[in-house]
Amino acid sequence: MKSFFINKIVLFPYYLTLKIRHYLYDNGIFKSYKFDLPVISIGNISAGGTGKTPHTEFIVKELLQDYRVAVLSRGYGRRSKGFRFVETTNSALEAGDEPLQIKMKFPGVTVAVDGDRVRGINTLMQMEPPIRPEVIVMDDAFQHRRVIPGLSLLLIDYRYPPQEDNLLPVGRLRDLPEQMKRADAVIVTKCPPELSDQEIFMWRNQLMVMPHQKLLFSAIQYGEPVAIFEEGDKRYTYSNFAILLTAIANPKPLEYHLLNRYKIIKKVHYRDHHYFTKYDASKINSLVKKYPKAVIFTTEKDSQRLKGLARLSSETKKRIFSLPIEVAILNGNGEILSKLLKESIIG
Repeated sequence: MKSFFINKIVLFPYYLTLKIRHYLYDNGIFKSYKFDLPVISIGNISAGGTGKTPHTEFIVKELLQDYRVAVLSRGYGRRSKGFRFVETTNSALEAGDEPLQIKMKFPGVTVAVDGDRVRGINTLMQMEPPIRPEVIVMDDAFQHRRVIPGLSLLLIDYRYPPQEDNLLPVGRLRDLPEQMKRADAVIVTKCPPELSDQEIFMWRNQLMVMPHQKLLFSAIQYGEPVAIFEEGDKRYTYSNFAILLTAIANPKPLEYHLLNRYKIIKKVHYRDHHYFTKYDASKINSLVKKYPKAVIFTTEKDSQRLKGLARLSSETKKRIFSLPIEVAILNGNGEILSKLLKESIIG
């Protein structure tokens, strides 16, 4: 009981700041902008780990069949400033690891970064046909209230129901659970492959899904290992031993997946978006020498930052692999999401 009241006292300034901010936007004191071009927002209300990037990739892949798509991201962690088009030749330092990952997967898609999303959208809209996008997908944008999207998708991590969480710094929430009402669809992510009707009913009640909202569930599917460097030797993936190297918010799902096939003999974890240094390279090289039979696994996002890391030995480069991931919409509801996407574009 004592800790409950202490938490309330600690969290009150942040809670009050959020309440005032939303009040100012809701009442038009802070201006929001709507655009003639369809804008789809993907975001969350918690700190990291809900799967924004793979869901962005899923939506880009879905839309590419019929539309010219652009992705606009803040480019978290990049050293560059202002608006920038992302190229496959960029480094993660220039573009940010997540936008670069999307560009590498979809080289023909326009990917841009800008901390000012309003300016970013206006810049994309000024592009000349035939490369001017027909729809813009905004990554990590639920809190970005200066933009009014045509479709807002909110991601909730299956392991962390917001009603059971707390605001930062006590918990993981970076926004108020009551703000979920602004979403057009709520997607519960990183679910087990099969959900019972009882679980779905529980989530619907717990999230207090409103009549205008769709509730969807998704799972992560892992692909085959991909060598990060040209020197990569696929034979190492046949080893029984693995080293897990990550710098993401939550490496547990990847760890659980690897345990189905490998014995993880060493786990090296850094904070989310960590930029690897020459000291990290020395540490990784030392692990390769210490465990000569082990393969090193990392995430797609981390691989974007590892590619630019100098001083990795040739032996290390042979053994580092990423595991690509894809999103699967569960319970046969992929058509519902497809319909939402297309309706938001057609109007």
